Amino acid sequence: MAQARADQLPHTSTLWAHHRAGDFLDCYSVESALTPQDAATRGLSMPAWARGLLCLRNALVRPLGLTTEAPAGVRAMGMFPVQIDSRDEFVLGFDDRHLNFRIAVLRQGARIYLSTWVHPHNLWGRTYLRLVLPFHILIVRGAIRRMAG
Repeated sequence: MAQARADQLPHTSTLWAHHRAGDFLDCYSVESALTPQDAATRGLSMPAWARGLLCLRNALVRPLGLTTEAPAGVRAMGMFPVQIDSRDEFVLGFDDRHLNFRIAVLRQGARIYLSTWVHPHNLWGRTYLRLVLPFHILIVRGAIRRMAG
């Protein structure tokens, strides 16, 4: 099986147009023959424990008016609206009151890159990011391993 690794997001990614100093940006990559769309489908099919955490997150933030699902009529993968769907990059995400975020799956050569960009707007956004980061890391590492192929 191909080895997944922490990596640098290639500068061809559209996420760089959003990125500013102080934003969160991580990136992992793995050798894969999958298209970005197929890699996203495989990688973001979360295990039961991660789906459970997402359900808990939604129950906790729904009373605060935060986004818990894609708007009706919008093409989405799970709760994440599709922002970009091109031959080399597939980007999901949304802008919310506390933060903006995107998940990008980029193909470059024989590698698939999985990156998450987050721009917190306020103290609540920065606190939320700190709280979910340990779970995010576990979920993303599992996702990139599922994208190998």
